[in-house]
Amino acid sequence: MSKNTVVAGVGMIPFTKPGASPSYTDMGACAVRAALQDAGLDYALVQQAYVGYVYGDSTCGQTALYEVGLTGIPIVNVNNNCSTGSTALYLARAAVESGQADCVLALGFEQMQAGALKSHWDDRPRTRARFVHVMHDLTEDVAELPQALRTFGGAGREHMQKYGTRMETFAAIRAKASRHAANNPLAIFRNVVTTEDVMNDKVMWPGVMTRLMACPPTCGAAAAIVCTEAFARKHGLRSDVRILAQAMTTDPATSFEPPSLIAYAGFYMAQAAAQKVYEQAGVGPQDIRVAELHDCFAQNEALTYEALGLCGIGEAEKFVNDGDNTYGGKTVTNPSGGLLSKGHPLGATGLAQCYELTHQLRGSAERRQVEGVQLALQHNLGLGGACVVTLYGKH
Repeated sequence: MSKNTVVAGVGMIPFTKPGASPSYTDMGACAVRAALQDAGLDYALVQQAYVGYVYGDSTCGQTALYEVGLTGIPIVNVNNNCSTGSTALYLARAAVESGQADCVLALGFEQMQAGALKSHWDDRPRTRARFVHVMHDLTEDVAELPQALRTFGGAGREHMQKYGTRMETFAAIRAKASRHAANNPLAIFRNVVTTEDVMNDKVMWPGVMTRLMACPPTCGAAAAIVCTEAFARKHGLRSDVRILAQAMTTDPATSFEPPSLIAYAGFYMAQAAAQKVYEQAGVGPQDIRVAELHDCFAQNEALTYEALGLCGIGEAEKFVNDGDNTYGGKTVTNPSGGLLSKGHPLGATGLAQCYELTHQLRGSAERRQVEGVQLALQHNLGLGGACVVTLYGKH
């Protein structure tokens, strides 16, 4: 990359349960206004916008942003499953770095329904239709379970079988998430649970998963203002947080052949994106003190430690047991509480991760603050598939 993009402002609203949130128009507009206020910027100076959501009609981005202002700017609607928010950020950053625009808004929101994720289209091929047999074949013993649970639970079971990982390790990850979320006023679940609490919760898959190991459907919105350094300087904006490197990957052939649920759940997408980011920035995973990663299930957080190189392959359990995923360890993962405790409104998640890491680098994360942060890593995964890994740095 020829130059770094400045993160001039971020905004986020508290995440809520389905049915308890305002409309997506209100949530989206509120997050944008918060980001503009944080940046100290007038909306009239924003030149482009990329707006992400999964469950919505066409041009919902315009519907939300028209509540903020009618400035006639290009508004691009983005849908990349659970990586939608970071895809909007990826496009915004690319617009700035390519010279298309000097100041761009990335917004993500989701107004979700209760229950497991599902398609709303029954008259056409489903996402990953050509490859879904991999998941079905490897989890035919639990065919009654929802697809996402089979995918990530099955990946966790495969890790258990390969490396001797215990179910208690996934429970410990969920307990850690709750301790972090207790310090986040924007998280949906702020009650602290223990490893034992997680293990004793309702069983979703015997020997593999309890209910607390899965993130809840959530409503919310988050936004970021990104710009060039020259724009920030001209308008008196802060420029202390930069995007140093960013990569998006989609499924390689190894996601599906040979059949493996670890691969099917996005391991190789994440690994390839992380390697590209490290190479772009000239750093390694050992340099990362804080990370927000895609813990849609506790099992996926364990897999992602390894995909991002935070620990060796098969060493996730040791990483957890040694306390290297929390304060005082090597890399504080999900200081926000992550998807498991903060919530996962699909379109907003990637920008909520940006919000958290921006505050970590500014030193304004209050009780969640990780000491001495110079670099922060973001991982946002959507099956179908797309993975975005972003490295932020303190200037």
